[in-house]
Amino acid sequence: MTTQANPFPGGIHPAYRKDLTSGCESRPMPVPKILVIPLSQHLGAPAKVLVKKGDAVKAGQLIAEPAGFISAAVHASSSGKVTAIGPVELPSGQKGEAVTIETDGAHEWARMEPISDPLAADPKVLVERVKAAGIVGLGGATFPSHVKLTPPADSPVDWVLLNGAECEPYLTADHRVMVERPDRIAQGVKLVRHIMGVSKVSVGIEGNKPDAIEAMRKALGDAGEVVELPVKYPQGSEKQLIHALTGRRVPPKKLPSSVGVTVFNVATVAAIADAVIDGTPLVERVVTVTGSGVNQPGNFRVPVGARVLDLMEFAGGYREDAAQLILGGPMMGRAAATDDVPVVKGVGGVLVLSADELKNLDYGVCVRCGRCLRACPNTQNPMLLGQLIEKGLFSRIDEEKLRELVLDDCFECGSCTFVCPSRRPLVQFFQMAKGYYRSQQKRKG
Repeated sequence: MTTQANPFPGGIHPAYRKDLTSGCESRPMPVPKILVIPLSQHLGAPAKVLVKKGDAVKAGQLIAEPAGFISAAVHASSSGKVTAIGPVELPSGQKGEAVTIETDGAHEWARMEPISDPLAADPKVLVERVKAAGIVGLGGATFPSHVKLTPPADSPVDWVLLNGAECEPYLTADHRVMVERPDRIAQGVKLVRHIMGVSKVSVGIEGNKPDAIEAMRKALGDAGEVVELPVKYPQGSEKQLIHALTGRRVPPKKLPSSVGVTVFNVATVAAIADAVIDGTPLVERVVTVTGSGVNQPGNFRVPVGARVLDLMEFAGGYREDAAQLILGGPMMGRAAATDDVPVVKGVGGVLVLSADELKNLDYGVCVRCGRCLRACPNTQNPMLLGQLIEKGLFSRIDEEKLRELVLDDCFECGSCTFVCPSRRPLVQFFQMAKGYYRSQQKRKG
């Protein structure tokens, strides 16, 4: 096993600004009067709704079932009555079907039966429980966890990694989970080891979280090692974390299982333990509400489906100079046009910036300084890709050329945009190009 992290190429050192909330214990948000629970808050097919308008539901009750292998169950976050089923605006800015519940204040539960002696249970039973609990990756990717727990037979996994890096500036939700619930994470680690039959477990935590490192080492004992990672963005991205902890490199367009590794977020593993040991499905998550535009920054345990506007009210509301709402962090989060959107399983942060923190959106020509090439953790060529896309040449590049440029291997960390002296919106160019490429593929059938 590793004792020291391997460095990855590129990366940047933004101002982390985690001190706003890193010492704030996570507090439960009261259940709001209205919950808006989307059917698609995970990678894969949207869940199939099981309730209808007028139905009474309880907290933890299944309201939508997986609609395919890569899909996830959806549950009510509190008790009440279904008042609507229809399209709503999602944190992504797109429209999606959701179940709206008017809560009754009773918060009556309908938990699943806990699994007694889970470490002696058949791993298939535990995987089914994880699936039934609707657990997805809580680091933002929202990949259904039951799929990760069952890698392909031709890609056996011998090493499980836990991602506690939380390299995104401002965000401290994972930090607080590690400090406040290390024993539950350790229980989740033991369950994952039992399910996957692996003995090697490593937890990567950036060195700016010494209290989390200490808590996790104490809780894990000999169930896994904790590796202190250098503080460098994007240390917590999947491929960079894998190289840092194992020395293995995931090839472009390949999954971690291709090199014998599976990665889980620390909060995801805690949720797995909650589902197995307590019978509690994934109906809440820790969210960091932060930034100079927030009156009372902090970490909050938020019911899935609570609207951002209700969460902001609980956090003391907006300051007078609040100017920009971002769901997520400043590097990989998405600007939101409204706070009338629900908190979904993949939202780990709500960031509000003041007017004087916003940069001019005008940008200049590429000066060929090479900073973006040096910053890219994937050793790609953001400069060339950005120029091709901006000049409209993208539409005339064939699929083979696209593969050569490895546009799809870009995970949109934003490092190139951050270092560009001309303020070129490179990561936004890539997002647009990917959308175009996907639409072309759909047209081809």
